[in-house]
Amino acid sequence: MGLQCAPFICVPGPVSMATLTKTRAFLKWAGGKYGLVENINRCLPEAGTLVEPFVGAGSVFLNSNFDAYVLADINADLINLYQLLKTQPDAFVREAAGLFVPANNDKTAYYGLRNEFNQEQESGRRALLFLYLNRHGYNGLCRYNRKGGFNVPFGSYKKPYFPEKELWFFAEKAQKATFICQGYDQVFANATSDQVFYCDPPYAPLSSTASFTTYAANGFTLDDQAILARLARETAARGVPVLISNHDIPLTRELYRDASLDVVSVKRTISRHGHNRQKVNELLALFR
Repeated sequence: MGLQCAPFICVPGPVSMATLTKTRAFLKWAGGKYGLVENINRCLPEAGTLVEPFVGAGSVFLNSNFDAYVLADINADLINLYQLLKTQPDAFVREAAGLFVPANNDKTAYYGLRNEFNQEQESGRRALLFLYLNRHGYNGLCRYNRKGGFNVPFGSYKKPYFPEKELWFFAEKAQKATFICQGYDQVFANATSDQVFYCDPPYAPLSSTASFTTYAANGFTLDDQAILARLARETAARGVPVLISNHDIPLTRELYRDASLDVVSVKRTISRHGHNRQKVNELLALFR
């Protein structure tokens, strides 16, 4: 994949990816940015702190080199897991390994643990189960029903990978990060002049028949797409740059008309069965 960058936009930022070994996130995550981190880093202006209102699996955080990070997400289970891994890594990794045993790679066991997760109130156990479900559930999806219940089906994998190395890397780097469970609008309200924002929202649908996966209990609507673009424009006007990634479609080109736009061609799985991988254009929109 190649980034078509205007030279005054995408310049080497706070990290040269040529000097780093890329690190994968410990979570499987739909729409993760592992394959685009070089492109994103080249387009991120320098700043002391990187703010991510949609941190997801954290590939940009893991593969960049800012002094500090503010990592936010509306998914309370995700932020709870990250905070626990940051503060209690030894216990978390040890106890998580106990869930990755052959007896738990079973349909009946999976649904039993999923039911336990949906009823669990204790944050530590809930975080452990969230990691288990992520690695044993179908396609690493994170999906909830309208009542807030995690409802991803069993993945039927031969031997789910226990990401011990990736967990330890995240835990170490997390010492530079502050994790917050907030909506993107609240995160933007706290922007300061020493920050740069990278936003990876749930993408706008490629077609009118495409539908969003319900990520947190409340979905990300087309109105949210427009609000995010407005907040990016207003925040940049106050001197805080904002970089957004999204599908390259007429809607996003209109929403990001005040930004500098660069195009990235990426391979995406179009078929629900995973057979049909096609190249799709994405935008990197820089408001500054």
